[in-house]
Amino acid sequence: MKKINYILLICLTLGACHHPEVEFTDFDTFKVYSVKSSFAFSEDGSLNPDIAMMEDPNIDEPETKVATTQFATIARDLLGVVHSNDLIHIAGIYKGHDTDGSPIELSGKLIIPAKGKIKNLILVSHYTIGANFECPSETFPLEGLFAAKGYAVAIADYIGYGITSDRVHPYMHTESTAGSVVDMGLAVIPYLEHLGRKPESPEVYLVGYSQGGSTTLAVMNMLQKKHSEDLPIKKVYAGGGPYDLAATFDVSMETGLTGIPCAIPMIVQGVNIGEGLGLDMKDFFKPRLLENYNSWINSKKFTVKQINNKIDSRDLHDIMTDAGRDKTSKETARLYKALLDNSVLCFRPLAPIYLFHSRDDQTVPFVNAQRAEEFFTNCDIHKDFGDYGIHSMGCVRFIFTVYKDLQ
Repeated sequence: MKKINYILLICLTLGACHHPEVEFTDFDTFKVYSVKSSFAFSEDGSLNPDIAMMEDPNIDEPETKVATTQFATIARDLLGVVHSNDLIHIAGIYKGHDTDGSPIELSGKLIIPAKGKIKNLILVSHYTIGANFECPSETFPLEGLFAAKGYAVAIADYIGYGITSDRVHPYMHTESTAGSVVDMGLAVIPYLEHLGRKPESPEVYLVGYSQGGSTTLAVMNMLQKKHSEDLPIKKVYAGGGPYDLAATFDVSMETGLTGIPCAIPMIVQGVNIGEGLGLDMKDFFKPRLLENYNSWINSKKFTVKQINNKIDSRDLHDIMTDAGRDKTSKETARLYKALLDNSVLCFRPLAPIYLFHSRDDQTVPFVNAQRAEEFFTNCDIHKDFGDYGIHSMGCVRFIFTVYKDLQ
């Protein structure tokens, strides 16, 4: 009975599916396990309340509600044209690559307009999350709004989320995280052709904010090197990203503070696992964090804000050992080299980039935008550096500005 209802739902949603059980499941490259429909905007023009918004570690709950109201105001001011308010969310599994390059099955979400032509594929790299229920395949990501303008939006969960939530997420490990985005792009193109919804143009857009901003530049580099014909790039939108991990480390150590406490253990263990360094976390974490980071972070039960509240300090002296804060110590020197290796600015972009950062960002230091500006001198870069508020407010302005810019 459930299968019959499922088939009817898809037929009603898309209007002309002769064999929805074939059209939406068990295709070679992208195997679907969930299909849902949704709307992008309510009748009054406000956003669908189910859309996931970025938490911000620097504001408390009452302020979050105020910020959410501001989000809706910004949305009404910036969004404008809507080509299709009805969207289809397709969660599926595809073949990717593990941190060592070996095959692995990963998951993600494809969001498409319910009807009409699809202009281009947009590959979105998502921002930092903590809980598995926040991952793209489980939510309505804010970037899914791009589908309302006639685009197909693919958002990978990354290793450590979705169907691989039992794994440690290799946070800020460039190769594997960017690879999961690229592999999903390669998987959904033939799937869209299978649906009869092939994009009108083969060129792809790349979009990402925060962790996703850094990952997006890594995806750009990977596509230019390995898949320039499969997924040619039209334009890249990168916002608020920690592009230079070593410079970010230096800023934090100089100030002795971090704007996002959970990122410290996430980066240390993520880069350690991604690079296969074999570091011992007791050399980096103070006892309270050492005893709890597995349950706080690797359980995937808690959001970024909840993990930050559990760590309960922005002072690095409370979080990291003396040796862990000293990049000349033996083990930290190895980590620091890996941070240098996983910074994403050492390539020459061949497509236009929109580079966004709020100078008020307390979570990802503005030095990252400055470093990107230095590295990408004489490239086709449009910089948008302004006083746009805290990290989460910057995220909303970035996403909505991208929406407006998309034709």
